[in-house]
Amino acid sequence: MKKKVVAVLLAGAMAGTMLTGCGGDSKAADSGDTKKEDTADKAEDREDSGAEGKVTLNVTTTFAGTESNVDKYQESIEKWQKETGNKVNDSSASADEAMKARVITDFETGAEPDVLFYFNGNDSNSFVEAGKVVSIDEIREKYPDYAANMNDDLIPASPSDGVKYAVPFYGYWEGMYVNKKVCEDAGVEIPGPDTTWEQFMETCQKIKDAGYTPIAASLIKEPHYWFEYSIFNHDTPATHVAVPEKVDDKVGKAWEAGIADIKDVYEKGFFTENTNTCEADEAFQGFLQDKAAFYVDGSWKMGGIRDNSDNIDNFTVTFVPGQNERKTTDIISGLSSGWYITKKAWDDPEKQKAAVDLVESFINTETVSDYAGTATTALKDGAQVDESKLNSLEKDALAMLKSVTATSGACQDLCSEDQRAPIFTNMPQIVEGQMEISDAIQQVIDAMEE
Repeated sequence: MKKKVVAVLLAGAMAGTMLTGCGGDSKAADSGDTKKEDTADKAEDREDSGAEGKVTLNVTTTFAGTESNVDKYQESIEKWQKETGNKVNDSSASADEAMKARVITDFETGAEPDVLFYFNGNDSNSFVEAGKVVSIDEIREKYPDYAANMNDDLIPASPSDGVKYAVPFYGYWEGMYVNKKVCEDAGVEIPGPDTTWEQFMETCQKIKDAGYTPIAASLIKEPHYWFEYSIFNHDTPATHVAVPEKVDDKVGKAWEAGIADIKDVYEKGFFTENTNTCEADEAFQGFLQDKAAFYVDGSWKMGGIRDNSDNIDNFTVTFVPGQNERKTTDIISGLSSGWYITKKAWDDPEKQKAAVDLVESFINTETVSDYAGTATTALKDGAQVDESKLNSLEKDALAMLKSVTATSGACQDLCSEDQRAPIFTNMPQIVEGQMEISDAIQQVIDAMEE
């Protein structure tokens, strides 16, 4: 197959099915010509309007560290600076809890950026409620074509007030990456769409017996993914996006059972040996260096595997094994991040146009498709993916997505960083038995009620 264009549109928590369409070479050629014309027009507009101002924009994103598209992001920023004559003062950082806390503090102290690529769930509530970001509707009053290529029904609204502020760039799915060599050396089969949690635990034991780490993870830095799927294993796609009101209500019981499963995995010795003290990058490197079999993360991690591995063909991605009512092929997916323009930039006559132009340079259809790859988007026509340019891991991801039976957003997005801290920060103490699971959940509930 020389070239095949696949439109991938996954509405995450807002839809229960995967919508995938295929087109032939003629469609790909027509689409490419249209994109080139659109991109050329955008470039001419920026050359006409931006070079005179030489504005410096303060920009914060999550394109940093080992996340996907870091190089593309830096190239995009450099290209925009050359086209417009404007400058970017970039303070991007990996999207961990420390970064989230820094962003919130910046807004509280008046040091917020002009343009922000950030989460659109409860993590953004504080600066939304403070009136420090501009809504998409307000921007469209002056720039009517702003994000016109997006399906407005797929643009998430702020949970704080139901207003849409962040333009989605591309979304995510979460899955289980697999080191094929470790599985082969341990004599186990790679988990598939029919693998149950019980079977997965048996596989992990065989991998441990063979002298390898079954699961690479840092519970002190990134408990997020195992937290999400472990709870999902005691929920359904229809009920997962919820937070408990009481420890013993239905949601609270699912959280308690899910976290108990994480504790069980820890006690079995299936996580990275120093999972309670190691950095996230250290755990990830163990996976890349053939020391661990499995690594649960988001779609963005494919770029990190590609850029940090000598042999991309040694890796694949599959579903996180399920149990109870959750099918293994039910996944966590959604559009949890987007581009914000802050009130500070909007109210500055020199920065306003530059900020809008910078965001538009990222959210045009061609750029979104280029960055998204196999990830979800809010594009009206879906992301156009040229399969001939995909590596083996990306092709495996597309194959996996075609088998998805249902999707759910992440329940942790309903909590702010401070609200989920009793569980996330204390995960090492929880799995070591120093803190009761029910106590940690109660602290989350208390924080949500404050």
